[in-house]
Amino acid sequence: MLSKKNKYKRPEIMSPIRDWASLEACKDYTDAVYFGLPDLSLRAHAGAITMKDMGKFVDACHENKIKAYLTVNAVVYDRDLELTEKIIKKAKADKVDAVIVWDPWAIEVARKVKINFFISTQANVSNWRTAEFYKKLGAKRVVLARELSLDQIKKMHSKTKVDFEAFVHGAMCVAISGRCVLSSYLYGISANCGVCAQPCRKQWMLSDTEGSQVITEGKYFLSAKDLRMIEYMPELIKAGVVSFKIEGRRRDPRYIAVTARCYREAVDSFFDGTFTREKAEVWKKELATVYNRGFSTGFYFSTPSREGINYEKADNVASVKKVLVGHVYHYLPKIGVAEIKLNHRGIGVGDKIIFEGSKTFVEGAVESMQIEGKPVKEAKKGESVGIKVISPVRTNDKVFVLRD
Repeated sequence: MLSKKNKYKRPEIMSPIRDWASLEACKDYTDAVYFGLPDLSLRAHAGAITMKDMGKFVDACHENKIKAYLTVNAVVYDRDLELTEKIIKKAKADKVDAVIVWDPWAIEVARKVKINFFISTQANVSNWRTAEFYKKLGAKRVVLARELSLDQIKKMHSKTKVDFEAFVHGAMCVAISGRCVLSSYLYGISANCGVCAQPCRKQWMLSDTEGSQVITEGKYFLSAKDLRMIEYMPELIKAGVVSFKIEGRRRDPRYIAVTARCYREAVDSFFDGTFTREKAEVWKKELATVYNRGFSTGFYFSTPSREGINYEKADNVASVKKVLVGHVYHYLPKIGVAEIKLNHRGIGVGDKIIFEGSKTFVEGAVESMQIEGKPVKEAKKGESVGIKVISPVRTNDKVFVLRD
């Protein structure tokens, strides 16, 4: 007999993709990935996957039993009409599993070429009637507005059979569904076209009419903390969310690896009946080791107020930092040894180490090292050292150590 918990649909874990290394980082944990091209994506600077190599990337995803979703969710102007059609047709030819869209023209093209499409959070879907509207157009899934509470999602799920996707982790925007015009107003580059200058992450000052500075509790008035819902996986599953989306297409592969693994473990624990608050505390600590701006639960339980803003700092507050030590100048595949030039810092046996490149992500620990064939415990800046690695690396890959 199925347990009570198993009556719920197992949600997919969806990870963000910045480049090929991102796929290496999450391939053992995630069910799906979402990525963008340099054009018509809200993360234009993360578009390391191009039209030319999209097919190879999708094939690599499918070889790892991972679904590949393409974002085509920037504002579409007249100049973009043909490009929109070209991208979506290419996605169909390359066997992309679905495109994430919201512009009516992009929806029309997706319907015409018969490719699955999801409605982007940019559409700000906040009620079940709107979800039904998009379902009637042929949408296979709706990415819910980030401003919805858990109770609102439950009520929507009770009234419609539309599949819902929701963000569970990562950066939050101070504007509704990311529809911010501040970057465009101040810098002339639009957040809704994928080139946000992130003015919300900059220092601001309040002054009175005479120019005197007003004393405040900090200077980052608009810098929202990151979303983290790891401890509330059971509640989200019961609310009917079928896809848990992790934000972060501009973040590094280690972030993508850790977030995918933690949320995979949390979902699996719910379905095998071993989920506990104690486990959630461990995952929370692990998630704090990778890029974050502090954490909140967003809108899921209440409208964010002071506790949802990091007034003192707008950048990374992770408890563990990646420190660049050098690069790979030679790899010996027959013996699995990387020869590293320590251009920046030294390393020692026992250090946690990361190899990272455009298509490489390997994480492990330094178990032994050699300099000119002789075992050593430490190697200094400027030296070249040989280290055995658990997976292949490439010439010019960067080498980092992790430091608390």
